[in-house]
Amino acid sequence: MIKVEGVNKQFSGVSILRNLSFSVPDGEITALLGANGAGKTTCLRIIAGLLNADSGKVFVGDIDPCKNPKGARRQLGIVGDREGLYERLTVAEYLSFFACAQGLTGSELEFALQSVKEELELSNLWNRRTKGFSQGERMKVSLARALVHRPSHLVLDEPTRGLDILAARLLRKTLLRLRAEGTAVLFSSHIMAEVLELSDRVLVMAGGSIVGSGTPDELMQQTGSASLEDSFVELAYGNLLEKDKCGEPVG
Repeated sequence: MIKVEGVNKQFSGVSILRNLSFSVPDGEITALLGANGAGKTTCLRIIAGLLNADSGKVFVGDIDPCKNPKGARRQLGIVGDREGLYERLTVAEYLSFFACAQGLTGSELEFALQSVKEELELSNLWNRRTKGFSQGERMKVSLARALVHRPSHLVLDEPTRGLDILAARLLRKTLLRLRAEGTAVLFSSHIMAEVLELSDRVLVMAGGSIVGSGTPDELMQQTGSASLEDSFVELAYGNLLEKDKCGEPVG
């Protein structure tokens, strides 16, 4: 389980996260929604141990990534907002490097590489350097890096951006398999159809806090909306819409 408890974060005196609290249970897929600037990426980076919170706590399993970043990363797979590929390495070399960094060696390493190669259909890319890869190809390799050490927790920041239809379908199939195996999956997205298909629970962020939480059906019931998109708009933009109706400035 991933837990975020009362997290606050500021940049240059501007509050980005405000008393942010939620949990991501094992064996469930949780979607994190929010308008641009709501704090989603900052939240994901803190969970990954790439940023420190100003206050509050985060746990990946029972590990605090701030106190034990290496221990947390062994349990965590991350697909961030940048792929971070090493363009002079082939896909095989790149994934082997990261698998070794996670402590895999020998037959365990070979099995892990072969498994992710087959699962994500990387054979045609395997011995190619990543320089010049398309956006979709880069995202597939980034996902392979996140999965190669078989983490029990997975965090993805808009993972289908740049993917073609077949690659996006493969990603969804992989996430559903991981859920069935007990992995705790947290992903951000702006694609409502994808959220509806994948998520057991949806978290809506606005102003650095959670303003809505539940299954897609529960959120629609709570807001009296006919669709998840309408529910999201109501929760994430509700105050702005009310001001707009009253003729008050919204920007």
